[in-house]
Amino acid sequence: MFQRTVIRTSKAAARSLPRAQPFTPVRQPVAASLRWYSEAPAAAKAGESAATESKPAESNEATQLKEQVEKKDKEILDLKDKYLRSVADFRNLQDRTKREISAAKDFALQRFARDLVESVDNLDRALTTVPAASLNPQNPDLVMLHDGLKMTETILMQTLKKHGLERIDPAIANEKFNPNLHEAVFQTPQPDKEDGTVFHTQQKGFMLNGRVLRAPKVGVVKNS
Repeated sequence: MFQRTVIRTSKAAARSLPRAQPFTPVRQPVAASLRWYSEAPAAAKAGESAATESKPAESNEATQLKEQVEKKDKEILDLKDKYLRSVADFRNLQDRTKREISAAKDFALQRFARDLVESVDNLDRALTTVPAASLNPQNPDLVMLHDGLKMTETILMQTLKKHGLERIDPAIANEKFNPNLHEAVFQTPQPDKEDGTVFHTQQKGFMLNGRVLRAPKVGVVKNS
């Protein structure tokens, strides 16, 4: 009896107590935690990949710019070389043109001078044919003619000299024979003169602008 009474009492006390709720474990949001720990490395990896991708892009751009600069430098050098060549060709053309013009002038003047020296020779022969003994007051007409011819010859030679044409007579100054300037016609001994001296001029020569237009024909001393 007593045992039943205790059991009933304990059951009544148990019924009077509030029922405890069943324990339910609180679960953390796995997705959020995973997102926190997974997004940071992913962002770092994305940044590294972006930086890795940008570096080759920058390197390619720098390479392209360098190639463009080298290409432009080559074009500049090529254009400079062509310019210098053009300037050199133009200067050579100018020099060649000047030489050709000068040669043409000299050639034209040379032909004119060759034809003119024949007239000068005739004038000189006319003066030398008059003997000095005939030039006296008894022949006033001859003296006047001779003086007029002499004056004409003097003015003519001065005019020709202004244009580069000069007459040469090596016998006047007893010059030494020069094969580059003189033409030896004969040789003869002259005891009072040295060998190789020009003592006679058979035909006077002419120089045109420092060059021999016609070599004088001369006689040369040869004692040995």
